[in-house]
Amino acid sequence: MFINQYDVIVVGAGHAGAEAAAAAANMGCSTLLITMNLQNIAQMSCNPAMGGIAKGQIIREIDALGGYSGIVSDKTAIQFKMLNKSKGPAMWSPRVQSDRMRFAEEWRLMLEQTPNLDFYQEMVSGLLIENDTIIGVKTSLGISIKAKTVVLTNGTFLNGLIHIGEKQFGGGRAGESASFGITEDLIQVGFEAGRMKTGTPPRVDGRSLDYSKMVEQPGDKHPHKFSYLQQIKPLTVQKSCYMTYTSNLVHDQLREGFDRSPMFNGRIKSIGPRYCPSIEDKINRFADKDRHQLFVEPEGWNTVEVYVNGFSTSLPEDIQFKALRSV
Repeated sequence: MFINQYDVIVVGAGHAGAEAAAAAANMGCSTLLITMNLQNIAQMSCNPAMGGIAKGQIIREIDALGGYSGIVSDKTAIQFKMLNKSKGPAMWSPRVQSDRMRFAEEWRLMLEQTPNLDFYQEMVSGLLIENDTIIGVKTSLGISIKAKTVVLTNGTFLNGLIHIGEKQFGGGRAGESASFGITEDLIQVGFEAGRMKTGTPPRVDGRSLDYSKMVEQPGDKHPHKFSYLQQIKPLTVQKSCYMTYTSNLVHDQLREGFDRSPMFNGRIKSIGPRYCPSIEDKINRFADKDRHQLFVEPEGWNTVEVYVNGFSTSLPEDIQFKALRSV
């Protein structure tokens, strides 16, 4: 079913895995990209955007090195903004709002058109190790696939846990199973394993929102683009985002759930990213602030689904709903 030995196996088809697979294949390596669900290649797990402060520069560097992220971002953008324009050019940070469904589709189409790249849908449940050298992977069906190099880009899926209030269940992403076995194999050969956390906001139906009470955030009048390729063109039509704020009422309603929050009752013991705190963490750490910014971001050109940037949370669902209704 598989060639005798691949040059490279990439485990996990998120953004990092997709770029790793494209890079290896474009360098002439026989490459196999393994993912638990081929329909979710390059899925945007959190907000439907690419770039931003510091991250936008990285996407342009990837583009200069022959990567696909800049091209895909430009082709599926619904809005472009250059952030930090009040500072010097080195601080300018390109950012696009993306059409989530088109983004994943475009990534898959580009990967399928890349020579030397094969795809396989299954869970990798372990590593093949001989003489302290990884020589391939084994799957949940018991299939062994050999490679000279194995690249792990598993994201949040390794022994992943999802917390919503007092509820806890396994998962790498909402509606998707966690992955088991790789962490245990790495520990056996001397690696240390820890746990990190990230959060995501509830998505809402844009038809239920009153945009007249928000501040419109249009894209740049003269949008740029990520990719340096001449055939990639900037946006000519854009879709606006919106800005609003929490309030003391919203904060009080959120505090009603703090006793059931895994952030505060000890169920989450891992470390989160400093740049993306949860709404409960912001309220707790910055108790002197009477409001926090929220950005209301469309998930695409035609969908009613909306992402509430700034409202990342693990609070119980009833608390989330009550507080969102008061924003």
